[in-house]
Amino acid sequence: MAMLMRTDAFHELDRLAEQALGVVSAFARPSAMPMDAWRDGDTYVLAIDLPGVDPSAIDVSVEQNTLTVKAERPDPTTRGDVEMQVAERHHGSMTRQLFLDDGLDTERIDARYDAGVLTLRIPVAEKAKPRRIAINAGPERAQIDA
Repeated sequence: MAMLMRTDAFHELDRLAEQALGVVSAFARPSAMPMDAWRDGDTYVLAIDLPGVDPSAIDVSVEQNTLTVKAERPDPTTRGDVEMQVAERHHGSMTRQLFLDDGLDTERIDARYDAGVLTLRIPVAEKAKPRRIAINAGPERAQIDA
């Protein structure tokens, strides 16, 4: 069962426009927040690349089952007499949302930022984990009213 559902509305709109118009860009626009996600035992791990982003400029929130990551990377051209020569990285505000399954424990999400990577660890909720059911041996005793 999938516990994460990815959404990137702008990427999907770009993809649909390219299909409708028959346009394929040689320079496909990558996501501003590239991400890997995997399951490690009873925990889902998300690794989101945010190089050059100050940790204080990252906001992670959960509302109902929607996980939202917002970040801001400063634009270097706003500092003095800077003349941009090549601009391939996204600058400014970025947002990424994921819809989480009810089987995840959103109360216990752990977020860490190291070396430009935001790592979120989302445990599977106890109620969603498989469990063994005890089997009682012997005949079932019926209650007989006298």
